[in-house]
Amino acid sequence: MSDTPTPKTPYTPPAVWTWDQANGGKFANINRPIAGPTHDKALPVGKHPLQLYSMGTPNGVKVTVMLEELLELGHAGAEYDAWLIKINDGDQFSSGFVDVNPNSKIPALLDRSTEPPTRVFESGSILLYLAEKFGALLPKDHAARTETLNWLFWQMGSAPYLGGGFGHFYAYAPEKFEYPINRFAMETKRQLDVLDRHLATHTYMAGDAYTIADIAIYPWYGWLVEGKLYSAGEFLSVHEYTHVQRWAKSIGERPAVKRGRRINRVWGDEADQVPERH
Repeated sequence: MSDTPTPKTPYTPPAVWTWDQANGGKFANINRPIAGPTHDKALPVGKHPLQLYSMGTPNGVKVTVMLEELLELGHAGAEYDAWLIKINDGDQFSSGFVDVNPNSKIPALLDRSTEPPTRVFESGSILLYLAEKFGALLPKDHAARTETLNWLFWQMGSAPYLGGGFGHFYAYAPEKFEYPINRFAMETKRQLDVLDRHLATHTYMAGDAYTIADIAIYPWYGWLVEGKLYSAGEFLSVHEYTHVQRWAKSIGERPAVKRGRRINRVWGDEADQVPERH
């Protein structure tokens, strides 16, 4: 009897795609090809001006770090309630959450200091909104502001290849497939090289000042080179990116960053978990 595995039949896409609900790996229970709410449930509301509905994933941490940085700078109006949205349980598909973010993704922010309240969704939009609202962490000089926004939008466009691409196929897919892992590992390493070359001559992403660009990039690429994302540090040889590691270490030591990355976190060391903030 041969031990040679039987080769799989190559996949040929059908003429019309249909949804196989059982085929989705770790997140099959929440992935679906339609939008809108699955159930009626109002969102809780606390006493602070800003209401954050989120979870401590990299995209969620961007916003909690931003809010903690604003408070560190003395902006009392940045006080916030952080409500936990359990994405594995489908909380993001409640009618209340969909009203704040029709895309059903965390984080979502409701600014109740305005009349009517202002909804803000997409993490990059939230960072920009808060930076403009409080006049902080976004340079006023036109060239420096533009460079900050260059890197903010770089992160928003690049991270899906790291998360939905590399992270999914390397860590979450029900089977390991060489082609997509190689494809997205290559792209992730290319992105790390982009950062490493830039940070070789810059203290922070937009120059000498810490900005929302750093806040956006750190929870994805900083965590990656620190070995905190997908357990992929060795696989991606992250030790090669010495300038990114220097930058990540300096960001990770900031008091507001230490506080922000614990909020809405419900895994890991209990000392690092603050499921909600009120």
